[in-house]
Amino acid sequence: MGVSALTGLSVVSLLSLGYLSWDWTKPNQVENDVVSELGEPGGPSYRPPHIIFIMTDDQGFNDIGYHSKDIRTPVLDKLAAQGVKLENYYIQPTCTPSRSQFMTGRYQIHTGLQHGIIRPQQPNCLPLDQPTLPEQLQQLGYSTHMVGKWHLGFYKRACLPTRRGFHSYFGSLTGSVDYYSYWACDGPGVCGFDLHEGERVAWGRAGTYSTQLYARRVRKILAAHDPNTAPLFIFLSFQAVHTPLQSPRSYIYPYRRLGNVDRRKYAAMVTAVDEAVRNVTAALRKYGYYDNSVIIFSTDNGGQPLFGGNNWPLRGRKGTYWEGGVRGLGFVHSPLLQRPRRVSHDLLHITDWYPTLLRIAGGNLSALASGVDGHDAWGSISEGVASPRREILHNIDPLHNLAPHGSLEEGWGLWDTSVQAAVRVGDWKLLTGDPGYGDWTPPQMLASFPGAWWNLERHTAPRRSLWLFNVTADPYERHDVSEQRPEVVRLLLARLAYYNRTAVPIRYPPEDPRAQPRNNGGAWGPWASDDEKEQDWVEVLQLRGKERKGKCKHCSMRAFFKKLNTGIMSNRI
Repeated sequence: MGVSALTGLSVVSLLSLGYLSWDWTKPNQVENDVVSELGEPGGPSYRPPHIIFIMTDDQGFNDIGYHSKDIRTPVLDKLAAQGVKLENYYIQPTCTPSRSQFMTGRYQIHTGLQHGIIRPQQPNCLPLDQPTLPEQLQQLGYSTHMVGKWHLGFYKRACLPTRRGFHSYFGSLTGSVDYYSYWACDGPGVCGFDLHEGERVAWGRAGTYSTQLYARRVRKILAAHDPNTAPLFIFLSFQAVHTPLQSPRSYIYPYRRLGNVDRRKYAAMVTAVDEAVRNVTAALRKYGYYDNSVIIFSTDNGGQPLFGGNNWPLRGRKGTYWEGGVRGLGFVHSPLLQRPRRVSHDLLHITDWYPTLLRIAGGNLSALASGVDGHDAWGSISEGVASPRREILHNIDPLHNLAPHGSLEEGWGLWDTSVQAAVRVGDWKLLTGDPGYGDWTPPQMLASFPGAWWNLERHTAPRRSLWLFNVTADPYERHDVSEQRPEVVRLLLARLAYYNRTAVPIRYPPEDPRAQPRNNGGAWGPWASDDEKEQDWVEVLQLRGKERKGKCKHCSMRAFFKKLNTGIMSNRI
């Protein structure tokens, strides 16, 4: 049953489709995953395809040529037009969560990374007991390589990309670095060099713009590998277009007429990525990979309008659970697609790449470890058959600031609506707690930010802690129907309650001063020994809860200054 069939559900249609007859306290109830024919994996003539996964950082929904007139991306536009555009594709609101779900096929609540990102000084990383996508691909005979931003923790050597399934790694371990110097800071005076070759610091490699440097490394990998000896998996994880806003001048000049300076620089960075992708795809053709390749393009989260990004006409921004934070840019380009040159509106989530790529690599999905939340979506992508996915848990984060207006009573006794959470089932999306900043931000047309254009879409709804939207009929989340559809609200609250019972303890330890670069030769890198005992995450969570309670004597003062600052900003806007 395709997701499109669920548009504008009434109570009668919910019953007729069986939604109200589901046991909403049980795991996701979907049909068996539909698989398309990409040859026959395991057969004597089957050739596993070369897989190139390209991820950009903070690129908004309105930050690509086929969505926006502001941005010039001719290469990405052409690749998407000749492939399959994924227009109902979901990611996570920030960097670490999207990357962790891509690497493991598991929701954040099943890796312990429900809260925030992994900070450079935190003794934390992607759980070592969970098999990663490149590890699985290695077992299938793939040569695996990663180039670019890691942001999945590095406090032990066991956490590094080369210990998590990649034969080679070249890039930055932290979340944000200078595009030329590769200098990264985590607070005043806590700065260090962050460019790594394998498990060593790549001193002397600074000076080249990272987007270009990473594309050159991919071309070098393609030139050195024989496409006929073993299939190749490359994860090209650009740091672009994350801040700082830096770009070679040659890319800025075509946007000189854009009045907004941040938007001008940002657009130039996107075009630099476009050219880098052109160089990579040219190398795929030159060295004999292209005819048996699958190229996937994805952003990691929504754009940040404060720094040039834009998600118009979607609501919200990076770091929020509104559509602007979690609906991603994505497409698949491949000569192996059975129905190319089309737009797919089937529901797809970033966890789905894990089983999907293992399937086309020739893996046995029935042998996957239990707990994988992704679905094999190759049939939907390649052939256009109905997607096996019906629902998405966007996240449950009990450590996020609780919404002051939420309660268990408002959640029908099923769910405390003060807790930040979001879930989608069919056409319906439910948000509770504090979903994050919820304005609709039009393209930045004026010379500075904030500017007078902001008043065009100023969100002035009263404070609340529960929203329900039909995101198929209302993709811009303008019409909350929670009061009109209480029966749907209860169903989705039950799903949140189910998922919460499956959650593992949150991994969010305090910072470790041993991590500071001055203690490690001036560079970011591992600081703990591999045999150092991992923390008890239940104990850490309880400790952080006590810390939060202990700070409550200052809560009223913090709330006052936050309200004052908001008022000042509102007046300025």
